[in-house]
Parts: sequence; C-alpha cells; structure tokens
Amino acid sequence: MEKIVTLKDPASPAAEAYRALRVNLMYATLDQPVKTLVIAAPATEDNAPVPPDVAVNLAVVAAQAGQRVILVDADLRHPLLHVLFGVPNADGLTQAILELEEKVALPLVETTVPGLRLLTTGKVPPNPSDILSSHKMAELLERLTAQADLVILQAPPVLVAVDAAALAAKADGMVLTVRSGKTRRDRIESAKKILERYQVHLLGAVLTDAPETLQLGY
Repeated sequence: MEKIVTLKDPASPAAEAYRALRVNLMYATLDQPVKTLVIAAPATEDNAPVPPDVAVNLAVVAAQAGQRVILVDADLRHPLLHVLFGVPNADGLTQAILELEEKVALPLVETTVPGLRLLTTGKVPPNPSDILSSHKMAELLERLTAQADLVILQAPPVLVAVDAAALAAKADGMVLTVRSGKTRRDRIESAKKILERYQVHLLGAVLTDAPETLQLGY
C-alpha cells in the first residue's frame, strides 16, 4: 500500500494527475458512461511484469470521489495486485468463473480505501486466454457491474497474448499505459491495430514515468 501514490502522497502532482485522469475519462464518456474499463500496456520490456500503477491509482481516486469501485487483477500471467495490497490470493477471478453457475458470493476483498474492493486472480490457470475470452467472463463482468459503479481490470500487455484484447472487447472501454522513454512507437501502433481488429473502444493513453510536469497525459 505504501507504493500507491494517491494514498501515500495525496497532495503530490502525480496524485492530482490521477484525479484529473478520472475526470477526463468521465467527461469523455458522458454520452455512454463507462462501467467496465480495461487498463493495459502495449508491450513489456524484457518480459518483466508491468506495474499496475495506473489501474490502482485510478481505482483509488474513483473510490475517494464516492464511486463504488471493484479493481480486478485480470493479468493471469503475472498477478501483482494481491502483493501490492497485501492480501491472500487463494480465491479470485478464476474461482469466481468456476462458481458462476452456483451463484455463490464473489470472492471480493475489502481494502482500506472506503468504496474500493479487490478481486485478485486466484489460482493462475494454464489457459489464461481461454478464460478471459469466454462467455463466463462476460457473465462475470455483468455480476461485477451489478455491484459497482466502476469496474477496473488490470490486463497483461496487448502484444504478449490475446488476453487484453479479448477482455477489452467485452468491456466498455480501454486505456493504454505508455512508459516515457521505454515504450516503442512501433509497439504502440501494433497494439492499436490488434485492438481495432477486436473492435475495442480505445479511450486514450496514459503517459507514465515522465518528468513531473508531464507525469500523466490523456
């Protein structure tokens, strides 16, 4: 939790930029409000996991603004949210999908942020793409949106596998995270083409790891 800038340093320019991002997204989708939002990077450097900073901080500021928020770790290849929040990962998204027909309560975890709940990955499956592209995943999104004003899903990089595109095709919108000085332009273009193929509603991109005056861009 100490790494979440909107909690650790809420008066910082970075925290304020996340609040501005939330407002920008809200006004950009006035005609068709976004209830399910996928966050993913175009690619990863050296196969390293991508920090879920944007998804986490956006979820925090949305909850602080009075929304009921569910943050979902949909990166079934490199789950990180349970580590960041310091919670168990025994049950989560994969378990919820398996138990959908039984209509049992979703394994949502309360966080220290009022209004923000977490759905971890649960047991990492051998076939992440099959799960995220399934009809059951769409049904799970419906159950989640029935319990929240906003569902934010952290997905793996678009170019790693079809996971992110398949998931985003089921969501109301998607935001790409672009690392300043790290993410190559050609990878951004390749990711954009894949998302267009899946008819994903791409809302924009967020620039991270930039100088403070350019910390976030939408």
